[in-house]
Amino acid sequence: MDFEMLRQMESFSEEMLNRIIAFQSKEHPVWNTARPFDERIRGLALHDLVFSHPHRDPAQFGPTISHFYPRRTEMQRLAQYAHAVAKDPLVVDAHARNGFIGSLLARERVRVIGFRDPALKNNQIADLYDPACYELRQGSPGEINMDPDVVLSAWMPAGRNVTPDLLKLNPKLIVFIFTEHVDTQSRQPQTGTPEAFDGLPSRYRLVDEWKETRPADLFRGIWPDLTGNIEETRTVRVFADEPFHQLTRPEPAATKPHYDWEQDLEMALLAHEAKRYLERRGVPLGRI
Repeated sequence: MDFEMLRQMESFSEEMLNRIIAFQSKEHPVWNTARPFDERIRGLALHDLVFSHPHRDPAQFGPTISHFYPRRTEMQRLAQYAHAVAKDPLVVDAHARNGFIGSLLARERVRVIGFRDPALKNNQIADLYDPACYELRQGSPGEINMDPDVVLSAWMPAGRNVTPDLLKLNPKLIVFIFTEHVDTQSRQPQTGTPEAFDGLPSRYRLVDEWKETRPADLFRGIWPDLTGNIEETRTVRVFADEPFHQLTRPEPAATKPHYDWEQDLEMALLAHEAKRYLERRGVPLGRI
């Protein structure tokens, strides 16, 4: 394991903490709906995607930005799948919320229309989408009336199984992004129900699946002043209709910059690995 990047930990930590403070004081451009989407997501700290703003009222609002942090390689892979089933693929973002996740996909040269269910709580930042490539409409999954090539079901609302509504759209591909984590207070799964996209009609076949695990205390284990978190695993499943059962995972897209928050993730994961490396060798650890 190459730990060379950790030589920059002191300066990196100071810069990252400054970005977190800017977010918490609402000085970061992400809060300004008048700014272009590119500016609003520039410099977002991973911490701000894992945790909501400290003054968010959970009774009134959903998460500040998103329920999860995506990687750009994931959005590129999903875009490649979409282009494999249609020349000019149309994606329906069935749980659009503020449009953040769908916009990241749309920026990979995919046409995306998001539907925001007015019955659900808005994210604290209610609108965070790229109008240059993403269209946001009002409507529940059962009110979607179009023929998309791809249905994106990212973080189905907790306790609801809208699979039947989405199957009525007859998509060529279904992308299901979810976690099996159960909320300790409500006792409900964080996403959908256990029946969601289980036992699909035989015409649909699982053609790809991958997982992203957020380690426990991702931040506090390295920066003790930051908030702790539980371990959580996010799963992405891609189901294909019968004419596309032979789809295989596409080759990675040409090297492009990752999202800014992925640098924070890389540094945190590398620091955790360095701690484990030293612990295995009996080296006493203080603050990295």
